[in-house]
Amino acid sequence: MKISMVLFDLDGTLLPMDMDEFTSGYFKLLAKKAAPRGYEPRALVKAIWHGTAAMVKNDGSCLNEEAFWKDFASSYGEQALNDRELFEEFYANEFRQAKQFCGFDPGAADAVRWIREAGYRVALATNPLFPKAATEIRIRWTGLEPEEFEFYTTYENIGYCKPNLDYYREVLRRAGLMPEDCLMVGNDVGEDMVASQLGMKVFLLTKCLINKAGDDISKYPNGDFKALKEFILHSD
Repeated sequence: MKISMVLFDLDGTLLPMDMDEFTSGYFKLLAKKAAPRGYEPRALVKAIWHGTAAMVKNDGSCLNEEAFWKDFASSYGEQALNDRELFEEFYANEFRQAKQFCGFDPGAADAVRWIREAGYRVALATNPLFPKAATEIRIRWTGLEPEEFEFYTTYENIGYCKPNLDYYREVLRRAGLMPEDCLMVGNDVGEDMVASQLGMKVFLLTKCLINKAGDDISKYPNGDFKALKEFILHSD
């Protein structure tokens, strides 16, 4: 198994978190920011989830950013477009407070740097539901810098989401690689391990495991960052 590039998921993989706790906490921060403009918290959260669903369903005909704002505006009309700067401001600033809803694993940055030093290319294949500003902030919460990844997907630069296989096809296209050249590392069986259907190698990190369908995870190489290193060492 010869690999050239290791692709990492972010939330729950390099950045430990309980997704429900994180989402709930960050939505409260966003609601507080938007309240003075007349956004009622429950309606706002509902509209954001609806916009998120629009991104997940995106077929590549537009960027996820466009898919989200088109859907969000269907809930709030022109007000949403006029207030877009407010939301961008939030993700660049107040969003930083959401760090309190995440954990920290020094093994994450260590593993990424170890892999790079071993001569592998490294990219961040995080589900592109967030703006670039929020993605870069979350990368830094792991102890890494955005520049340590060859590229990373955000809602501004791609028109697909996981678990759509076209998301992975686009990542491969950007990397200029075949599926068998890549290893996808993630914590979500349904969103990350699906890459194996294209012929990618996969590794399931189990610390913040998400396995909504209750799949048998023994069919995937799995474990912690130490196990990941061992897996890569024996991959060539």
